[in-house]
Amino acid sequence: EEQLVESGGGLVQAGGSLRLSCATSGFTFAAYAIGWFRQAPGKDREGVACISDGDDSTLYADSVKGRFTISRDNAKNTVYLQMNSLKPEDTAKYYCAADNYPVCKSNWRGYDYWGQGTQVTVSS
Repeated sequence: EEQLVESGGGLVQAGGSLRLSCATSGFTFAAYAIGWFRQAPGKDREGVACISDGDDSTLYADSVKGRFTISRDNAKNTVYLQMNSLKPEDTAKYYCAADNYPVCKSNWRGYDYWGQGTQVTVSS
């Protein structure tokens, strides 16, 4: 069974940092692009960051460029999202997802498997 489990969320003050982890199992991790998404109450889900398989190329939403960094460890089947300079508008539930197309897509569509999410709250 395919599983993605997020961890690392919490409450942090504006300007602080958090590191999210996405531990995966049940599929060939190294053949998938992995993305991070977020959804705030009353808002649509949005793509935040993605990392491709192979060359580890990355894709970021404009709102997080320069502040968030996505990375992957294929030996651990895990993807990380380092979030720095956090802002109150980053408050949301963060999800990781796996796409069996190995290159990140700018339309943020077509992800096959999803985790349950981890809450990130940034206080002002």
